[in-house]
Amino acid sequence: MTNKIYPDAAAALDGLLHDGMMIMAGGFGLCGIPEKLIGAIRESGFNALTIVSNNAGIDGAGLGLLLESRQIRKMISSYVGENKLFADLYLKGELELEFNPQGTLAERIRAGGAGVPAFFTKTGVGTLVAIVHAWKGDREGNLVYRKTARNFNPVMATAGKVTVAEIEQLVEPGEIEPDEIHTPGIFVQRIVHYPTYEKRIEQRTVRKRGA
Repeated sequence: MTNKIYPDAAAALDGLLHDGMMIMAGGFGLCGIPEKLIGAIRESGFNALTIVSNNAGIDGAGLGLLLESRQIRKMISSYVGENKLFADLYLKGELELEFNPQGTLAERIRAGGAGVPAFFTKTGVGTLVAIVHAWKGDREGNLVYRKTARNFNPVMATAGKVTVAEIEQLVEPGEIEPDEIHTPGIFVQRIVHYPTYEKRIEQRTVRKRGA
């Protein structure tokens, strides 16, 4: 039995990070983002990073923290409209941006994980580290995601040479039914357990009473 659990996010990333590297960050908006690992990357101080993510978080949260610390050199994303700092850095020429339609971005990552040469792209193939967030996982790296968090986390987990997962619920091997597993443990090398998260909502949309 392989125990892939690390004591905290910094330990889980130890030896993986360096200046100028490419990292895929899972999640969709603020749902299912690996916020503890993002925080550890910020504390590491490594710079000139290329980040592959559907979006860039918001001001003061998610990948927005790495924009604040000026650790990101380039973003490969689909949507960045919730982050004023992102727009400011881009317009000043301090941040590179490669826009991808959402479906194309997801397929580039999936193809990279599957090793499909016909869709060869730097976005997926050759990516060294993928950080993801899962709702539940066991010590062998089998992961389960919840709802919108399944948009990018599963495909990114397959495409990194080293996948580091932060999980909310840690269970023992065998407690997750095989048919419930979204990411098999073979794709996950390191795990860190954080049971408590603030569940942020990027855009709260509600109907007026009586509508």
